[in-house]
Amino acid sequence: MNRVRHAFGSMLLVLASCASAPEEPRVVPPPASEPAPDESAMVGRIRRATGAVDDARLRNADADVSNWLTHGRTYSEERFSPLDAIHRDNVQDLGLLWSYDLGSNRGVEATPIVVEGVLFTTGPWSIVYAIDARTGEALWTHDPQVPRAHGAKACCDVVNRGVAVYKGRVHSATLDGRLLALDAATGEVLWEVTTVDPERPYTITGAPRVIAGNVIIGNGGAEYGVRGYVSAYAADTGEQVWRFYTVPGDPSQPFESPAMQMAAATWTGEWWKVGGGGTAWDSFAYDPELDLLYVGTGNGSPWSRYARSPGGGDNLFVSSILALRPATGELVWYYQTTPGDNWDYTSTQHMILADLEIEGAMRKVVMQAPKNGFYYVLDRETGEFLSARPYVEVTWAERLDPDSGRPVEARDTDYRDETRTIKPSPFGAHNWHPMSYHPGTGLVYIPAMDIPGVFRLDRSWTYTPGSWNTYNDPTELQSVPPELVSGALLAWDPKRQREVWRVPYALPWNGGTLATGGGLVFQGTADGRFVAYDAADGRLLWESPAGTGVVAPPVTYEVDGVQYVTVMAGWGGAFALIGGEAAQAAGVRSVGRVLTYALGGAAPPPASEPFPDGPPRPPLPVTASAAQIEEGANLFHHWCAVCHGIGAVAGGVIPDLRYANAEAHERFQSITLGGLYLNRGMPSFAGRLDPDEVESIRGYVLSLAHEAAATSASATQ
Repeated sequence: MNRVRHAFGSMLLVLASCASAPEEPRVVPPPASEPAPDESAMVGRIRRATGAVDDARLRNADADVSNWLTHGRTYSEERFSPLDAIHRDNVQDLGLLWSYDLGSNRGVEATPIVVEGVLFTTGPWSIVYAIDARTGEALWTHDPQVPRAHGAKACCDVVNRGVAVYKGRVHSATLDGRLLALDAATGEVLWEVTTVDPERPYTITGAPRVIAGNVIIGNGGAEYGVRGYVSAYAADTGEQVWRFYTVPGDPSQPFESPAMQMAAATWTGEWWKVGGGGTAWDSFAYDPELDLLYVGTGNGSPWSRYARSPGGGDNLFVSSILALRPATGELVWYYQTTPGDNWDYTSTQHMILADLEIEGAMRKVVMQAPKNGFYYVLDRETGEFLSARPYVEVTWAERLDPDSGRPVEARDTDYRDETRTIKPSPFGAHNWHPMSYHPGTGLVYIPAMDIPGVFRLDRSWTYTPGSWNTYNDPTELQSVPPELVSGALLAWDPKRQREVWRVPYALPWNGGTLATGGGLVFQGTADGRFVAYDAADGRLLWESPAGTGVVAPPVTYEVDGVQYVTVMAGWGGAFALIGGEAAQAAGVRSVGRVLTYALGGAAPPPASEPFPDGPPRPPLPVTASAAQIEEGANLFHHWCAVCHGIGAVAGGVIPDLRYANAEAHERFQSITLGGLYLNRGMPSFAGRLDPDEVESIRGYVLSLAHEAAATSASATQ
């Protein structure tokens, strides 16, 4: 039997409710199915159009080429549209038709849903927008009022990846763990339920899916110390239907399911005190014929297995692909891509369902390019390992077992006693940015990355609720030179497991991809462009400035015979926040927008926001001692770099502290400990830092400002 996959069949029925009673949903009676006489024609049209999006419509979304009905256009998540009015020979005539300003300056990662000319999408802080897809006119906006203090619990920016539309409702999830049903015509809240323990550092950034009347949602927070799970809620009422935990809890307590009892045998120590991780924070796919829901799970909590499971073990079900019954949450099979994950190698990356001819036989497969650098092809009915090959440079594993796919770890990856540089890094060879599959070319288009990871055990680590709990020493990495990182658009043949072509990028963290029947691949870039390539050979056919970095994936749709291409633009996410010099090298600032293109579009290109003019102008002398500055550097990289950047170099999202003026320095204690900027998303570190430590951090930041100013002055002499 495959050692990293197990077929459960019908024996393991996950309990239909969580261990503790869920919060009762707050329900508001839905509006009448037909518009009242005083309702506008637009409201009535939206209500009728979205009301027709039912289970049958979602199952047959592939035939509905004019719309983009679910997250990956279809349940199979191919992100391929047959639309071909925009094609290789006329894409040079593509132009910006309209732009909608989100009024935000944080990361934008959503995939819009488009139903009969109405576009539903999300922006930072989980705000939901309904927009006329032809004109860019705002129809309604819903702000769920996420407390800005909750941004401190978000490892990777206050992003949101989209909504689900079903039977006249827009289902969205919020950063602080709520699931909402909104009237698709008005944005009115119909029901709302909290899906997480608000006392724990959970977040939700992923897009929900609706399958057979249930809204499926996971969560994040493994970096901070939580236990992952995926839940289903009745779409009409918000009542919890089932919950599947992805890692076991305290083994002295009853297990929620036989699956958890089995998984507990693969753990040692007292992992449950830090949560265990395994959060299902992004990817799902669904096969209606097999009636299987595929769930990607995340890293362990903490990252290092030396801390969370010191006696070894595979630590199921971290870094795995799970196949569940969507009606009950029953586990049917699993496959673990990185057993005993030690490097934050999540398997939450985009999954694609396709039918491939392999060794002369057609196989129903699920494909994934997870963080660990191997491209996997599995039988999606049984979970059988079919093949995997590295799609980037991989140093953490020597090879995979050809029968099971189990990795053979390299000997020089043990970072308990010395610093190790390992590829891929925790950013991954491929992160959340969706890939796409073109059935015509047979290629998958992957936003790939090459970033080294620096690992060393943090011997001073103790579990701190609400803070990063990785057990990896963050002070080991205090600069990221741009020349050490890169990215690529990689065209991968999943049948032959080989690269066909690539477009190299100077930087990583480029956007998700879209493949079309016009023979095109669309992608946004970290350096602020929106581009189209020939899907067959990677030739650049068209590009347009976006005015900001683009990390979200595009969609395409048709209204009244006109094909449109839309992409959400706004630089942000983990690399943009943490990446320091390398992230700043993109040369863009975050400006949230919806950009829509059509043939003949002639709107002016979106404006960009420049970085500060010139080097820092330090407002005060450095009075801190060398010892204080060293202490400040270590404290900064423990507590601050996750948002303000490695080396205190901001990547274009959060303010660059080296440019702080005299007033900001005077308020440093009030900002850091007193919560002065809480409403801006800057948390208070009271109870975690003391005034002397804050002063050391301030001294470090001020010393860097002087250093940057001196370097600039020397360069101009």
